[in-house]
Amino acid sequence: MNKAIKSLKLMLILVASVAITSCVQDDDYTIPSSLGDEENKALTLLLETGNELSFAEVKALYQGGEFIEPEDTNVYVKGYVSSSDQTGNFFKEFFIQDSPTNPTSGLKVILNQVDTYNQFNLGREVYISLQGLYIGEERVGNGVITIGGGTETDQYGTTVTSLNEIQIRQKVLRSSVTETITPLNIGLTAITGDHVGLLVKVDNVEFADNLAGENYFDSSEVYDTQRILQDCSGFTYPQFILETSSFASFKNERLPIYNGSITAVVSKTFDGASLVLALNTTDDVDMVNPRCTLLDIEDFEIVFNEGFDNGLGDWEVINTLGTQEWYASSYQGEGYVRGSAYDDGDIVEMISWLISPSINFDANENERLILQVADAFSNGQPLKAYYSNDYVAGTNPDDATWTEIGASEIAALPENTGFFNNVYDATGLINISMISGDAVLAFVYDSDDASISSTLDLSNVQILAQ
Repeated sequence: MNKAIKSLKLMLILVASVAITSCVQDDDYTIPSSLGDEENKALTLLLETGNELSFAEVKALYQGGEFIEPEDTNVYVKGYVSSSDQTGNFFKEFFIQDSPTNPTSGLKVILNQVDTYNQFNLGREVYISLQGLYIGEERVGNGVITIGGGTETDQYGTTVTSLNEIQIRQKVLRSSVTETITPLNIGLTAITGDHVGLLVKVDNVEFADNLAGENYFDSSEVYDTQRILQDCSGFTYPQFILETSSFASFKNERLPIYNGSITAVVSKTFDGASLVLALNTTDDVDMVNPRCTLLDIEDFEIVFNEGFDNGLGDWEVINTLGTQEWYASSYQGEGYVRGSAYDDGDIVEMISWLISPSINFDANENERLILQVADAFSNGQPLKAYYSNDYVAGTNPDDATWTEIGASEIAALPENTGFFNNVYDATGLINISMISGDAVLAFVYDSDDASISSTLDLSNVQILAQ
C-alpha cells in the first residue's frame, strides 16, 4: 500500500532578507574552515526561534498516519553528514546521522547539486529547516525516509523530489563544526533497516570466493554492481551486498582477496528490496588478513541442550513487570517456550525472565551458544539474553548482576510479521567463552514499555564447546 507524502505545511517565518548564498563556489573543492556571514545569521535565527525535532519525530511525520501540524511551525532537525560523493559513489544525495558516535538513526537528503562533499563534508554538523519541505520516499515502497523539496505523483504513487538551489541555500544550514565520525561497529548479520544512513564498520569479512580477480564494478552493468561480502565467524557464510555505482572513481579497482574490515554507509537497492553497503572511498577497506576458515561442527561437542520437549523442567519463569509470562507449549511434537505481550487486543507491559538451572562453565572451553527461535505478528524484537554468576534461584532477578550476550546475533534474526509459519531460525554462534564458574543464562521478553507484542517461541538452547 502506497504511503502518502506528509507535507510539512508550515508557515514561513524567515523573511526574504534571511536568504543566504553558499560560501563555496562550484569550482572550489576545498572544505571551508568558516561560514559566510549570511549562513551564520540564518543558522543563528533558526536556533533562536525554532524547535528541534529528533530523527524519530521527523520519520513519524511520514510513517505515523495523518500529519498533525505542530504548534510551533519553525522546526528543524540536526545531524552529521555520514556519506561523501567525493568518489562519485553517491549522486545528488547525502545521508545524515543523529550522532557522530554511537548513532541510532539516519536520514537521506536529496538535492539538485553535485560535488556536495566540499560543502557538506563528512562529519559536518548540519541543521535542516523543515518549513515547506517534504518527508517521504524517493521511490515508492523503498523504505528509505528522505527529506526532499517537493513531490511528484505517477502510477506507482507519490514520492519526494530533490531540493532546488534556493531550498538548499535557505534550508540546509551548516554550523562551523565538523566532527570525526566514529563508525558504528556492527556484525554483518546484525545490520537492519534501522541502520540505513549510518556509517558502520564490519570486521572479519571478505569478498565471496568466486570474486577473486574481479573489480568493484562489472563493466557489463549499466548503473550499479552488487558484490557479495561474507562473514565466516560461524559454520556458514552469512552474506551481504556491497553496491558500487558506475560513476564511482574506484569502479575499476580490484576487489581485495583477503579478510579484514570495511567501513561504509548502510543504504538500500534502487527498488528498496535489499539492504546494501556503499563505500565513501576504498580507503575504508582494510582487508590484509588471511582469508578465514569456517568452523566445523565436528570440532565441537554439545555440552548443554534444552529443547523444552518436557515443558520447563528445571527452568524458572519470573516476571518483574506485568502478568504476561513465558509458558511452555508444543506443536506437532516440537516443544518450545512462548512469550507474547499481546493481550485481548492490547499491547501490555511485560518483562518476563526465563532462567536456566546453574551451569558449570569451567568444565569446558571456548563455549558458543545457539538459539532456535520462531516468531509471528512481529512488530519488534523483544528478546534479550544475559548471564549471571550471582543470581540466587527463586529471588528477584533485578537483585542480581547480569551481563548481556548475543545482542547482535539476536538482532539479526529475521522477523515474521504474518501468521505462525513454524519456521525456526538459528542465531549465529554467540560467544560465551568469557563466562566462568557456576552461572545461569536468562532469556528475557521485554515489551519495551508496551510497544512490542511479537509472539516469540524459543525452541532450543544449545551450548557447544571445543
